[in-house]
Amino acid sequence: MSRLKEIYKKEVVPKMKEIFGYKNDLAVPKIEKVTLNIGIGKMLEKNPKILEEAKNTLIKITGQIPIETKAKKSISGFKVKKGKVVGLKVTLRGKRMYDFIDKLINVTLPRTRDFKGIPLSSFDKNGNLSLGFREQLIFPEINPQDVQIIHGLQVTITTNAKTKKESIELLRLFGFPIKKE
Repeated sequence: MSRLKEIYKKEVVPKMKEIFGYKNDLAVPKIEKVTLNIGIGKMLEKNPKILEEAKNTLIKITGQIPIETKAKKSISGFKVKKGKVVGLKVTLRGKRMYDFIDKLINVTLPRTRDFKGIPLSSFDKNGNLSLGFREQLIFPEINPQDVQIIHGLQVTITTNAKTKKESIELLRLFGFPIKKE
């Protein structure tokens, strides 16, 4: 069992029950999944190698092969044709999810330049956290000498919390450096 799952069971669940008055352990919100996305639509026109580079980046970071996301319909203003690859996506659950979150909190976020905590505006109304990174070099698995193309990526942490407040408290108890209001 991963370290964060132990923390969830031994520390987070009792604290959440105390704060929000849950009667049952199963009523306490939990992290359901982590999704990593790379949008490559515009970059693909300029450099066809970006697809392979972005795919390798996601494989190194997550240990999973990403799926290609395709355009659902053609949009002439953006020069997008239906069925064209516009991004890559990986969904993490279970042990890999907890390992990734542990690495995100303890290694990746501290390596981010001028990082002063996660702003509350990063949460949506359902309590899901979305973080955008301008470059993939902040992840420890990426060797800067091997990178030809620098690209960004988005990490979305999905919880089953009913409110934004519950989700913020849940992630704060996990150790996320969330700014105070």
